[in-house]
Amino acid sequence: MKKLLISSIIAISSLSLIAQDKVLLKGAHLSIKLETQEVIKKGNKFIIGQQNKEGYWGDPDLPAFTGFAVKCLLLDPSFDPKGTVPAPVKKGIEWLLSQQKEDGGIYGRGMATYSTSASIMALWIAGPEKYKDQIISARNFLINHQTDWGVKGENDTKFDGGIGYGGSLAHSDLSNTHRALEALYTTRALATDTGDKKAIELDWEAALEFVSRCQNLQATNKGEKTGNDGSFVYYPGNSKAGEAVDSKTGRVALRGYGSMSYSGLLSLVYSDLDESDQRVKAVINWLSDNYTLKENPGLGGQGLYYYYHAMAKSLVAANKPTLEGKDGLKIDWRSELAATVINGQREDGSWVNTKASRWMENDPVLVTSYAIMTLQQIHSSLN
Repeated sequence: MKKLLISSIIAISSLSLIAQDKVLLKGAHLSIKLETQEVIKKGNKFIIGQQNKEGYWGDPDLPAFTGFAVKCLLLDPSFDPKGTVPAPVKKGIEWLLSQQKEDGGIYGRGMATYSTSASIMALWIAGPEKYKDQIISARNFLINHQTDWGVKGENDTKFDGGIGYGGSLAHSDLSNTHRALEALYTTRALATDTGDKKAIELDWEAALEFVSRCQNLQATNKGEKTGNDGSFVYYPGNSKAGEAVDSKTGRVALRGYGSMSYSGLLSLVYSDLDESDQRVKAVINWLSDNYTLKENPGLGGQGLYYYYHAMAKSLVAANKPTLEGKDGLKIDWRSELAATVINGQREDGSWVNTKASRWMENDPVLVTSYAIMTLQQIHSSLN
C-alpha cells in the first residue's frame, strides 16, 4: 500500500482529482484559486495593520500569534519569495528571535510548546538554513517536553509520549502534540542533516502510542471509556465534547469531535502510517460521516476556525481531495470550505468567530490567521 503523502503548508504537492470529477471541478477550482488569492491579500492587509510597533502581533506573551502572522504573510500567493523581505515580516521575525530562551523555547509566560511550535514553522518558512541554529534549539526544546513520567514498560502513564503546554504539571494533549509533530516532522531533515551533536530526535513510537490512546478505537486503544467510531478526543480520558452512551451496549464512552479528529488524522500522517492502517481508515470514515462546515462536530460553534484550519491541513497532508459522502457522492471539501471561509471575511479583511468566543476565537488576529492559513492550504493544493 502506498504511503500517505506528507504535504506541508509550504510545499504542498499537486493533488489528483477523482477521474470522473476532474472535468467537472476544474473550472470551479480555477475560479476559487483566483478568488482565494484576493481574499488572502485583503486578510494580510488587515494582519499588517495589527502589528505592534515592537514587531509582535496579538498578545506578546503568546509568540504563537506572531508566528502565525509571519506564516500568513510569507505564504501569501502574491508574495515573491525571491524578492525583498517585507518590513513587517522582517520585524516580526526579529521579535520572535528575541523571545528565544536559553532552553531553546520561544515563548512568553506560558503555553511554551504552543508558541514554540508555531515559531518553528514561521522560521522554517522564512529560511531553514538562515535560522537553522535557532530552529534546532527550538526543536530540542519541544523534544525535551515529550512526556515520560514512568519507566517504559513498567510505570507508563496514559500521557507518556505526548506533549502538553509545558511546565512541570502540564500533561499531554492532542492539540499541542499535533502542533509539535507538525513542526518536528517538517524540520526533521534539517536537524538530521546538520551533523550537530546537539540535535536530538523525538521518540516517534511513543508519540504514536499517545495519539492512539486519544482515539475511539477499541482495537488499538484499551483505555477506559474508549468508544469505537474512530474519532479523537482531547487527551486519554477527557473530551471537550463530553460522554455518550451506546444505545445498543449501554457502554459509556467519550465523544469524539471534529477539530481533534482532524488533529488526530494529521498526527497519524506525520507518524508515517500507511493508508490501510485501521486507525487512519477509521478516522477518515468518521470525518466523512460527520462532515459539516456549519459547526465543529460535537462542539457546535466552539473552535470553529481552528476546526477549519485543522481540516485543511490534515486532508491536504493525507492527500484526500474529496471525502466520501453518506449518499456515495464525492464531497469537494476544498471548494465548500473555501467558499465558507471567504463568506466569513469582514469588510476590514478580518475574521472572528461569531458563534463562540471560546479558545480566543473572538480575537481577530488569531482567527484571521486561522482563516488565511486555511485558504493558503486550499489555494496551494488546487490544480
